[in-house]
Amino acid sequence: MPGHLDTLTILVPESRELDLFVSMLEAEGAVALRCPLVRIVDLDDTTEVDAWIDGFIQSPFDDLILLTGEGLRRLIALSDRGGRKADFVAAVAKTRTVTRGPKPARALREIGLEPGITAPAPTSRGVLDALAGLALQGRRIGVQLYPGDGGLPLVAALRERGAEVIPVTPYGYVSQEGSQKVADSIRALADGRIAMVAFTSSPQIERMNAVAREFGLERELFEGLKRAKIASIGPVVTQTLAAQGITGVIQPEASFHLKPLIRAIAAAWSAQRA
Repeated sequence: MPGHLDTLTILVPESRELDLFVSMLEAEGAVALRCPLVRIVDLDDTTEVDAWIDGFIQSPFDDLILLTGEGLRRLIALSDRGGRKADFVAAVAKTRTVTRGPKPARALREIGLEPGITAPAPTSRGVLDALAGLALQGRRIGVQLYPGDGGLPLVAALRERGAEVIPVTPYGYVSQEGSQKVADSIRALADGRIAMVAFTSSPQIERMNAVAREFGLERELFEGLKRAKIASIGPVVTQTLAAQGITGVIQPEASFHLKPLIRAIAAAWSAQRA
């Protein structure tokens, strides 16, 4: 309902859906402060990804683990650019797919396919739980990763279970905002000028940490995050925050999208004002 977030000043470090997220918050009466931290970009060199696609088409894997919807869409776009889209989709159709969360499942449905296995929680741990009890020894498993090291423990765990893991990272991240603006946001957070921060991806947190180290603002960032209300779009982000000692995070109960996040933020803000 309009006005439900009146008086809330919220920092929004969103990238891909920044305008949508801000408009949704402002429609509820919030003052949204934009601080986009990372954005997705094409790889400068797609040699390794192209080789991965060719290998997958020639000999489809036993399993394909999809961690992000963006990753699958990028793989499809790259295969289409090489005139291999139909062959790539056919290879995916022959493979048991495992999706982490609703976004890769949605990307599969866009090409007319349904997930073979859906992780019970949209995390790497959830993927491993979904595969618990299944024989993985000797299975060839493709893993679509996202930039950074977040998916590496999953790869290691699959290899420990005897799988042959073939990972691919089909896109990159690039810092979008100047470090000074991010540093200014950290100072505002530490000074109590920002009541809430809404994180929608772990790389946003990693970027904030990097800027805090660059400007000597580690203490200010930690104290600011402890003082403000923190909202998270889902378990992966919440776990990243917990690893830094940030708990009591606002999170949707089940569906990890922007609308449920807005509802969770509104409920928490109403409770605080009451």
